[in-house]
Amino acid sequence: MNLNVETVVTGPFQENSFIAWYAESTDAVIVDPGDDAHLIIQSLEEHQIIPIAIVNTHAHLDHIGAVQPLKDKYDIPFYLHSKEQLILNAYEDACKMFGIGPRETPKVDVWFNNAPFLNINTFKIQLIQTPGHTPGGTCLEIDNHLFVGDTLFRGSVGRTDLPGGDWGTLESSLVHLFNSVNHDRIVHSGHGSDTTLKFELKENPFLIQLKDKVN
Repeated sequence: MNLNVETVVTGPFQENSFIAWYAESTDAVIVDPGDDAHLIIQSLEEHQIIPIAIVNTHAHLDHIGAVQPLKDKYDIPFYLHSKEQLILNAYEDACKMFGIGPRETPKVDVWFNNAPFLNINTFKIQLIQTPGHTPGGTCLEIDNHLFVGDTLFRGSVGRTDLPGGDWGTLESSLVHLFNSVNHDRIVHSGHGSDTTLKFELKENPFLIQLKDKVN
């Protein structure tokens, strides 16, 4: 089956929210709906697809702002790694800090821990644990597509100076990611343009010191 991926850029942080669906189905999964729920709904309606779940790579405020409005509209479950609980709990305070006001902390329906996969109807999502940017950061592999949140960007990597971040942990996670996934996968980052692991291993200056550890 052919997986389609639509990117909806949302909010003041210009965060990439993603909609994934198979051409043969009307079921869709939403990844990291950061803000502007109306734009995500508009895209869903234009493609005549219906979301069945929301799955997040992590719980920073710019990745979860549209979760609860979408849950309310479509009555769908929200999946998140259990180690993101502390990040999620700080959501409303983080909104105040950045002058984004007032938002409701979304309710998580399914906390995943270190399970290797999520099976959601026809979607088989491989879960690759990549803490470092946040304690429970997780990359999501669906067929030829890899949703990495803020773990990796085109030409850069996630910051580790926010609460719960750790550079040494992120380095280990990046090595694990590169050793776990086909380097030709299409990489969808939380901000900026798509890339591939092959390109990043060759061109990303933050990965130079990790090359000897990658298979």
